[in-house]
Amino acid sequence: MVSDGLAAASKLKTATESKSGINLERLEVEWSLPDRAYDALKRAIMGMRIYDSQEDLRLDERGLAHDLGISRTPVREALVRLQHEGLVRTVPRRGVFVVRKHKSEIVEIVMASAALEGVAGRLAAARATDAEVASVRHRFDDVISTPSRLDAEQYSAINLQFHQYIVDLAHSQMLSGLVESLKIHMRAIRARTMGDSDRMRRSPMEHLRIVEALEARDAEALDRHARQHGLNLAEHVERFVDYLE
Repeated sequence: MVSDGLAAASKLKTATESKSGINLERLEVEWSLPDRAYDALKRAIMGMRIYDSQEDLRLDERGLAHDLGISRTPVREALVRLQHEGLVRTVPRRGVFVVRKHKSEIVEIVMASAALEGVAGRLAAARATDAEVASVRHRFDDVISTPSRLDAEQYSAINLQFHQYIVDLAHSQMLSGLVESLKIHMRAIRARTMGDSDRMRRSPMEHLRIVEALEARDAEALDRHARQHGLNLAEHVERFVDYLE
């Protein structure tokens, strides 16, 4: 519901007196600090609205270490791992920046995600438990039947949870991993575009078709509706999103 969605959306807003400019939870000095720094930084980056501004998002190593409460060495190691994953890039004499995609790349990512969510829907129709299926309408009523209670930011937060839940219902570790690799850009572009044009008007109707197909355990329809929902976003980006040129 609204309160659950907002609580989840604000989960990362825990940092105080930040020196890095992003929201991070302080780490206790324990074993495997590079791994824990990597996890903390990746979670923070995944939650960033990287397309809300046209400015490059720079990550300050010193500030990150301060916010995490650790030395700079494990932060540096974590950033190397994140660079290998394509989440950040190092620019000589300038620093480390969060990777932002060009419009054509975003369209391809959205289309790939649409295909994966279609497959996830097909699997969910067969694998989701009766209790999981029954919970969807109640859990996501705010983005299915009563979106008018929400502003664009609130709707976007719960919308992201809805998409993740459909993937989770596939109960496929491999599929979840593939979706995870696209998530940083999918989350950011979904959040950025939710207030555009008539997306908030069309989105609930598309969600409802997905839920109805899931409740009917109609794998073909669920695949089709989940895939089309994603392709509609790709079309929107292609036609209306000029700030990614």
